[in-house]
Amino acid sequence: MDEAVRRIRSFNRLVTERVGALDDRYLAGRRPLGEARVLWEIGETGAEVRRLRERLGLDSGYLSRLLRSLEADGVVRLSTAAADARVRTAELTRAGRTERRRMDGRSDDLARSLLDPLNESQRRRLVDAMSEVEALLTAGLVEIDEVDPSHTDARSCLAEYFAELGTRFDTGFDPTLSTAPTVDEFRRPAGLFLVARLRSEPVGCAALKLPLERPSEIKRMWVARSARGLGVGRRLLGVLERCAADAGARTIRLETNQTLTEAISLYRSAGYREVDPFNDELYAHHWFEKDLAR
Repeated sequence: MDEAVRRIRSFNRLVTERVGALDDRYLAGRRPLGEARVLWEIGETGAEVRRLRERLGLDSGYLSRLLRSLEADGVVRLSTAAADARVRTAELTRAGRTERRRMDGRSDDLARSLLDPLNESQRRRLVDAMSEVEALLTAGLVEIDEVDPSHTDARSCLAEYFAELGTRFDTGFDPTLSTAPTVDEFRRPAGLFLVARLRSEPVGCAALKLPLERPSEIKRMWVARSARGLGVGRRLLGVLERCAADAGARTIRLETNQTLTEAISLYRSAGYREVDPFNDELYAHHWFEKDLAR
């Protein structure tokens, strides 16, 4: 672990040096990296200040200082929603849009300067390695929380999940015909509901039924297409297993449809074995079970 930490710190120092993060005038522009990044994230269509803070992971006081500086320079305009004074929005002025486009061009030039000294094979290796690092760092940003199934993020995930099943199942999908027609079973003590978020946006969900004297059952496992490949499904599965074991369950079960090949592969690789049907789920073709470590 110590060697891994040393290598990561060395990598971080090199990246900050190569991208010019240490300069007061980032990309030879007028402002340091913090202001430049906020200007970029506001974008052509503007952004809620709350969303900016969540997306960038910034302290609210620090973000406010950055926005005030950008506003004083005439590149950002701040406004308050008429319906709710707590909702503040940042928009680029004409000067701000011009500076952002100029920054775009300089960012492209910086990227080319990293590639130009390399041969074609080295370029491919660098781009592939950066893609892998980006995916791994993004995976580390995913947070999993237990929420009430009536929470806005939970309902959003379920709506996306049901819509996807409707297109993938040969017969379509009607949740009222499944063995979990409502969310009532996903509240303590009968069960629980998890939501995975990436930069505060919901990107996955999973539910657990905790019946007394019977194995726990996994339901409503879903990961957004934008977050697939980040290991979110496997993390959700692990949390559900720990929660089931903590509740005293010795076994955990699930069923799935034959079209969900990615899910089937995940369950088998996670140690689930196929068993005889244990319920009359209309949409199921495969039933799985796993013994839990105490």
